[in-house]
Amino acid sequence: MLEKTRGIQAENMTPRERRAALALAGIFSSRMLGLFMILPVFTLYAQKLDGYTVTLAGVAMGIYGLTQALFQIPLGMLSDRIGRKPVIIGGLLVFAAGSVLAALADDINGVIAGRALQGAGAIASAVMALAADLTREEHRVKVMALIGISIGISFAGAMVVGPMLHGWFGVPGIFWSTALLALAGIVIVRFAVPRPAVSRFHRDTEIELGWFRQALSDPQLLRVDAGIFILHLNLMSTFLVIPGILQHGLGLDGGRHWLIYLPVMGLAMVAIIPFILLAEKKQKVRGVLVGAVAALVLAQLGLSELDGTLTGMVLMLWLFFSAFNLLEAILPSLVAKLAPAAHKGTAMGAYTTSQFLGVFAGGLIGGWISDHLGNETVFAFNAIVTLIWLLLAVTMKSPRYLSSQLLNVGEISESEAARLAEQLASVTGVEEVMIVAEEGVAYLKIDKGTLDAEALYAYSASGS
Repeated sequence: MLEKTRGIQAENMTPRERRAALALAGIFSSRMLGLFMILPVFTLYAQKLDGYTVTLAGVAMGIYGLTQALFQIPLGMLSDRIGRKPVIIGGLLVFAAGSVLAALADDINGVIAGRALQGAGAIASAVMALAADLTREEHRVKVMALIGISIGISFAGAMVVGPMLHGWFGVPGIFWSTALLALAGIVIVRFAVPRPAVSRFHRDTEIELGWFRQALSDPQLLRVDAGIFILHLNLMSTFLVIPGILQHGLGLDGGRHWLIYLPVMGLAMVAIIPFILLAEKKQKVRGVLVGAVAALVLAQLGLSELDGTLTGMVLMLWLFFSAFNLLEAILPSLVAKLAPAAHKGTAMGAYTTSQFLGVFAGGLIGGWISDHLGNETVFAFNAIVTLIWLLLAVTMKSPRYLSSQLLNVGEISESEAARLAEQLASVTGVEEVMIVAEEGVAYLKIDKGTLDAEALYAYSASGS
């Protein structure tokens, strides 16, 4: 019988872990802030560029999603070979170069090239891997949640700050600001982020190519991947036409659009809190998902019918952002519930790839539809596509309400790992166990409501 180790349930992260988590969240969110700030104002600026068409404006808005999807996995794998920090710093330099190229461009093709270069600085996988290197397994979920929250805040902030900067400096000023944010990120990586003692592959944050096909063949995970694709298609295509409607249709100058987005985003963030609690605490995630997707359909239909009145647009934008923010919050949680704990990184890799492809598709398709069929058809198309998602959500199985948990079990042989897996499986609240002996990590699915945490963490090899 394997003896219990002298593990400690260290509920608090060390100062080093907190510093790393906050710094990496800041790098991640500032990069996303730079990408999203042009969203509410770009089409107003693009009309003044040589070679402008709505289709090309859509490509310019969404092209970063295509290059991000293409480069995030290779750069993540490269960080395993040459180190996290060189890849992150290199990616931020590429991102800054793309921002400068877009700022200096005087035609739409130059902006497209700049945005493509921004996306090619795809540091998401390397940042997640570095966060895993710098935190103990027992705190990994907290760190990833912090990064996720920071991304949500950056999106909300971008919808307000983008129009403000547009009013002060124009869209080139936004691109210059984005470049400065990237350079500030390099300083943070260089001086504020600790250097990991060891960098290794982490199954919970990185992609296993050998399991990627299985992630893409799971019908439940595919429903979530399709959902995030459609959600970001909605976002990009909608904001190809919303700025023009607010300025030309309703007479609100682009620099003042923040007066709309600030209260709308604030009220939307407040409105979704009860539904997040309902989804997670009351275990109603499938019902909340279906309701949010239905609300997104209604928002698109409402935008197509109420685009001539300011009050109608404000109400529909509030409904849109409420549904969007709620879905952004619960979809990653669904991936974590549906994926095996030891393969969550691969499942999340497929999910984020789908998200970025949705960004590109939304820009390209939305631009083409607006160019040839008009703005109202963009909203109608979004509603139809989202109805397909609604059908997928309705037919989705209810997930098991289990949480992923990692446990450092230290150096261990295969035979000891097999015996320890049996012991961990006997702990109250532990529902699934997989131990990878060469990593010294147990990947668990737990029921937080019934978990005997003291018994579980008695097997941890982590110190305090």
